Amino acid sequence: MNEKPALKFIISTQAQNNFGRLLDDVSENRTRYVVKRFGHPKAVLISLDDFERLLANEAEGEKYLRILRENRPEYVLGETVD
Repeated sequence: MNEKPALKFIISTQAQNNFGRLLDDVSENRTRYVVKRFGHPKAVLISLDDFERLLANEAEGEKYLRILRENRPEYVLGETVD
């Protein structure tokens, strides 16, 4: 199981309607899902094994953190913009 896990984006309604399939894909294929709502990343769905690996491997965690930050909106409602 040395394959790199796939990272996929999915909108929240699709995730809701296909949650069982997502769980199977996450647990069997190590696929990682970023769930978007209104076009913005809101949550991540990963297997428990991958979560434990991410906590143990800081470099890999930083890579995914960078991907998530790149997909975040530039500002949040109510936040001061410079």
